[in-house]
Amino acid sequence: MAGNGTEDVRVVVSPYRICPLGAHIDHQGGTILAMTINRGILLGFVPSGDSQILLRSGQFKGEVRFSVDEIQCPSHIVKASDEINGKEECDWGNYARGALYALQRRGNLLTQGIIGFICGSEDLDSSGLSSSAAVGVAYLLAFETANGLVVSPTENIEYDRMIENEYLGLKNGILDQSAILLSRSGCLTCMNCKTKEHKLVHPPKFQNNEIRIQEAYKILLAFSGLKQALTSNPGYNHRVTECQEAAKLLLHDSGIEGIEPLLSNVEPTAYETHKCKLEPTLARRAEHYFSENLRVFKGLEAWASGKLEDFGKLISASGLSSIENYECGCEPLIQLYEILVRAPGVYGARFSGAGFRGCCIAFVDANRTNEAASFVRDKYQKLQPNLASQINQEKAVLICDAGDCARVI
Repeated sequence: MAGNGTEDVRVVVSPYRICPLGAHIDHQGGTILAMTINRGILLGFVPSGDSQILLRSGQFKGEVRFSVDEIQCPSHIVKASDEINGKEECDWGNYARGALYALQRRGNLLTQGIIGFICGSEDLDSSGLSSSAAVGVAYLLAFETANGLVVSPTENIEYDRMIENEYLGLKNGILDQSAILLSRSGCLTCMNCKTKEHKLVHPPKFQNNEIRIQEAYKILLAFSGLKQALTSNPGYNHRVTECQEAAKLLLHDSGIEGIEPLLSNVEPTAYETHKCKLEPTLARRAEHYFSENLRVFKGLEAWASGKLEDFGKLISASGLSSIENYECGCEPLIQLYEILVRAPGVYGARFSGAGFRGCCIAFVDANRTNEAASFVRDKYQKLQPNLASQINQEKAVLICDAGDCARVI
């Protein structure tokens, strides 16, 4: 595309993320555990030599062209302006424009554009692995590198939040981009979503030639074939409201006023004292939050001790609570979860996301990956033949390793 030699090309590696524990509690200020996998976004680029940006995609048609000296405004205004001017804009370019918007909003001066080609791991879009956050981070790192900007991971977390919340109008939190930017290979990233503090939890270093924990497991992704959300239950935002309502009632019964109604602001002892007063739906939402937060801290202990079986049991318990207490998921994903927890060699499994589309994740014994994958493919195909037929069976189950953070190579 650029006419340059390959030695001039830089590549952004922006990985997808999984959250083994901490399901649906980030919006209540809970603590989550995350890690990246060795699948994700690749963005090859060279500086354009002027202010122009030219992008192509491995997944989507068309070219995206704009300039770093154009003032960006939220995407719905961009679209309206393009309609007036009779100009067609590729929607997949909105994340690149959003990255420029975020950098401009914080006073960064960009003079250098890029020529770039972006592609994601095949068949992993709409899978619950946070591909959108990975794309936004990729463009930020490319623009910053081309313009010699030194930006910390913490700043880029905020920039990516601006892409999604302000530019695209999505109501996302910061869990996804935090995992993508902060994770380190072989570690769990533990993030307190209330204080935004994080730490990396390393696995134990065994002596006497014992197998290291990194070598003892693989990450299994099992795909449902659902690309669009399939649910008849109340929406995600409705559940957030229910959690806040439960928090408000528990805080009131505890005699605490004037504090934000988040379940993280309710002391566990106060919850145990007053939970009997909650109506059944709110009681289930609160039970999920407090039990999941506890699973996170037990999971930290299990990981740091190298107890993969205990860690896996907590992941499966998280999956069950998501179904029974948080009441998310749909029949195909629930069936896939149930198959995984029975699969040979699987330590634990849960939805990747809310379970309305995409995939389930599992931690599996590294020596039994093929056996587990074959079991899952066979059982799911029998239960959901129509959905299974929409998946390339060679890619219906993927085996991955833990990844590293987003970076430029």
